[in-house]
Amino acid sequence: MQEYKITAITRDEIVPLAERMHKAGIFLVMIHGYRDKEGQLVVSYDYAVDPAIEAYQITGEENLPSIGEIYDTSATWAERELNELYGVTFEGLDLSQRLFLPEDMLETEGKGQIMVTPLSELVKNMEAKEVGKV
Repeated sequence: MQEYKITAITRDEIVPLAERMHKAGIFLVMIHGYRDKEGQLVVSYDYAVDPAIEAYQITGEENLPSIGEIYDTSATWAERELNELYGVTFEGLDLSQRLFLPEDMLETEGKGQIMVTPLSELVKNMEAKEVGKV
């Protein structure tokens, strides 16, 4: 079984860490996030450092620097996903188009409402739109 190491870092360490990992030829496995029990956002940058996965986590920050210039699509895709689902702002990230969710699916400015809108309400809204097309 692969070892999983977690290290807490600050937002100021994100870019230098990514640059160091990239220069060493280490793959970015994933960037993911979740809300902890206190409701704070936790963003984790996971790197494949044989024989382990090393996770570098930032807690309580909703505005982070993008590492898309360093890790290209493997970073920007995950950053765009976190922006859509949790409203995280990544400085320098191109958000000119949505990754998954259509613009009209979210009711107010598209900042993570999909996570708090009940599925029944989304279905009702989509059915109402379909009825209007007939």
